[in-house]
Amino acid sequence: MDSTACVRLPFLPAGTRRSSSSPRRVPRASSVRCRAADDADAGSLSTSSASPRRPDVVNGLAGPPVPVPDSAAPASRDLHWLPRPLTSADLMDASGQGLKVAYQGCPGAYSEAAAKKAYPNCQTVPCEHFDTAFKAVENWLADRAVLPLENSLGGSIHRNFDLLLRHRLHIVGEVRLAVRHCLLANPGVKIENLKSAMSHPQALAQCEHTLTEFGIEHREAVDDTAGAAKTVAEQSLQETGAIASSLAAELYGLNVLAENIQDDKDNVTRFMMLAREPIIPRTDKPFKTSIVFSLEEGPGQLFKALGVFALREINLTKIESRPHQKRPLRITDDSFSTPSKQFDYLFYMDLEASMADPKTQNALGNLKEFATFLRVLGSYPTDD
Repeated sequence: MDSTACVRLPFLPAGTRRSSSSPRRVPRASSVRCRAADDADAGSLSTSSASPRRPDVVNGLAGPPVPVPDSAAPASRDLHWLPRPLTSADLMDASGQGLKVAYQGCPGAYSEAAAKKAYPNCQTVPCEHFDTAFKAVENWLADRAVLPLENSLGGSIHRNFDLLLRHRLHIVGEVRLAVRHCLLANPGVKIENLKSAMSHPQALAQCEHTLTEFGIEHREAVDDTAGAAKTVAEQSLQETGAIASSLAAELYGLNVLAENIQDDKDNVTRFMMLAREPIIPRTDKPFKTSIVFSLEEGPGQLFKALGVFALREINLTKIESRPHQKRPLRITDDSFSTPSKQFDYLFYMDLEASMADPKTQNALGNLKEFATFLRVLGSYPTDD
């Protein structure tokens, strides 16, 4: 039988007839095609209509119309346009009122001074180790952490670079603090009485020449500068002085025997401000973006990575390599030598750019095409 097209009125069961008092509904025209076939389904119908499906009729009453989508729902949707829920960080005052800020060291440490500079009205939370400060923020014991990242004399604090990858906190700001070392001792002790100096290893290194001029030959390294001042005070040491801040001298009742004893007077430490959530980047003020990535082995790979920023005129303020702890060694083999082991590296980089800038997004998109690993550590305002 040949296929024949015909128009029929929609079929309504007898139970759905309306009473004579009800106004008569004129059904919508619907295209119905009769399809003939040689098998048992020769009488099956295929309907199509541009209008939504007619209302379902139950007990003589028409239900609400059921919308029919034009196309199937996409497998995934971009939900970035949805508003972000308010967090506790949004309710904090910009000066840090109500914030708990973790730092490494004892009260009076330079890190505490940096926390107070970043958030003047905050409540500081001293932590024994750097890792403890990270965990304090992750576990909601603190709202922020302020930790040193690099010093103009001593260089980078590599431990904190490694911890940035181990934890999922975001850099939300930076603060620079001028370090002014003081030589502290118990009341009645003079410089000529001192045979030993106690402090953080970097503080000892930064005051090496001055301590030698004072005739202090022995060095004793501890976890932090304020901790050294605390030890000297608690143990009433008479032949050992501490290198710490003037604030530590006030807190622990020590005398300041000499001020600004660092060998280089331009001694500045850069601290990072960490939070559980990133901030929204902007383009109306100077921003910095910190990233970490790794590359395949091969000639010109790093040159290629730097090129994605140079081509877009994005300035780099820092680049540093660190061994990849999860892949510390790579075995290389060629036809001219026996297999050898080489380090796999991560590259930490700071960009003078905001993630809100399209050219920064394009540069990172380009880098991601050939990098084996890429992570944005934070996009945040610069500390001028």
